[in-house]
Amino acid sequence: MTCGQTSGAPLPGGPCGLRERKKRRTREALLRTALGLFLAQGYERTTVDEIVDAVEVSQRTFFRYFANKEAVAFAVQEEVDARFLAELRQRPASEAPFEAMRRAALNAWSARTDSGEADIAVELQVRAYRMIESTPALHAAHTLRNVGLEQQTAALIAEREGIDPETDPRARVAVAAFSGVMRMTGQLWGGRKDAGADTLRELTELHLDELGPALAGSWRAA
Repeated sequence: MTCGQTSGAPLPGGPCGLRERKKRRTREALLRTALGLFLAQGYERTTVDEIVDAVEVSQRTFFRYFANKEAVAFAVQEEVDARFLAELRQRPASEAPFEAMRRAALNAWSARTDSGEADIAVELQVRAYRMIESTPALHAAHTLRNVGLEQQTAALIAEREGIDPETDPRARVAVAAFSGVMRMTGQLWGGRKDAGADTLRELTELHLDELGPALAGSWRAA
């Protein structure tokens, strides 16, 4: 049976499984090497040639995995965003918008932990996040990407709630508040020395759980 056949899944140790593992290893090697070079000598000064030379692959191999240098810088964040959107699509319709987004964000990281990806993924995300925050060109691109993610999230929330996002602003308002908390959490997490998966989850839960109380009523002590 070949990889192109559909009658049955390939065995874990068979040709298809080996090929996929090799692809993952190559992509991870390119990603780790690129981030290491970006941090060591700067994003702008690092070239694709330097990345492929360090990994000992061709430029053609690089472009098979990444469209350009910027795509490498945002690869980890794109994976996290995609997982969040996938989780949000699966949340029960009975959940309120904030709860659905909260659960989607937390479950995205739980899925990484359960699959054994957490340590590698978090280490890469910390490195990528710090680099993006300290590189003006990447920071500007990150802002645009966040706008796109907010638009996709608002569209999903509007669809869940059966409203028209063009005439009903609630979905956009809810997502803007949620996204603001998530950005603040990311900044706090990126500055921590213990920036691991557990720390990110704890910070996310803490600040998202305070969103409702912060918006409702007076804060003045009696």
